[in-house]
Amino acid sequence: MSDPLSGLNVGHPSRSVVPLTAVTHQRLHNAEETKPSGGNAFKTMLAAETLKFSHHAEQRLSQRGIKLGPEQLSAIATAVDQASAKGAKDSLVLYRNVAMIVNVPSRTVVTAMDDKSMQQHVFTNIDSAVFVK
Repeated sequence: MSDPLSGLNVGHPSRSVVPLTAVTHQRLHNAEETKPSGGNAFKTMLAAETLKFSHHAEQRLSQRGIKLGPEQLSAIATAVDQASAKGAKDSLVLYRNVAMIVNVPSRTVVTAMDDKSMQQHVFTNIDSAVFVK
């Protein structure tokens, strides 16, 4: 049997979107059981595929100088979990001075902007908003 996740192009989910299947859920479960210590938490998060960034979102983060560390990514992933639990499809996630539009079912950040880019901006096509502490 072939692995449905082979060939996954990390960071470019628009080119290779993998639905959360039983295999993915099993990988998430296994990652929780074998939590590494120290600086491997970020690698574990990537391996577990808890949050993805579209190519567009990666470009916006880079252009706007937005850097997200493991703790921030974890907090944002938790916010996406909360939105998912409420049945959200497309959510505005506000984390400090960063706003992100996230497609909740695919757990993909579609775009991101800093507080300067948010001024006079109208967010459309969202069904929820999550404020992250």
